[in-house]
Amino acid sequence: MPNIFLISDTHFSHANCLNFYLKDGVTKLRPDFSCVEEMDEVMVDNWNKTVKSCDKVYHCGDVALSHKNLPILDRLNGEKILINGNHDKAKLSQYMPYFKDVRGSHQLDTFLLTHIPVHPMNLYRFPVNIHGHLHDGRILKDDGTIDHRYFCVCVEQINYTPISLEFIKQQVKNESY
Repeated sequence: MPNIFLISDTHFSHANCLNFYLKDGVTKLRPDFSCVEEMDEVMVDNWNKTVKSCDKVYHCGDVALSHKNLPILDRLNGEKILINGNHDKAKLSQYMPYFKDVRGSHQLDTFLLTHIPVHPMNLYRFPVNIHGHLHDGRILKDDGTIDHRYFCVCVEQINYTPISLEFIKQQVKNESY
């Protein structure tokens, strides 16, 4: 039986990602890579060690900055569905060779999948919003505690490796994320 995995914000071949900093202005967003080729290869290797060809992967946006970098997706295992991100600006026809479908959002079980987290007022139908976009942070409540209605699957928060829906369900059940 196929497994379901999630990931976001791979930004394949986006060299400028190596020059981005966290909110502290000192710590690099992606400190583990010396060059964009190394970053891409680590993510491809992690993906293929985790995802089998029969599995399904929901990519919650920001795959690659340019359509010219999409062919790297041919190297990735699994059936892929894209939840469009703010940097996914290519034409639909340019994504279709690599993705079974491209969507603005998606309901998966009781979860809402988006790229950018939705406003809390819009979560009344969903216990959790699985999202990307927030590379270096978590959504906090007014009292400063983590808002467990949101689960971020940005690569920086999941060790540059797709994570299983079953793992997410367990984390949500235990509120251990």
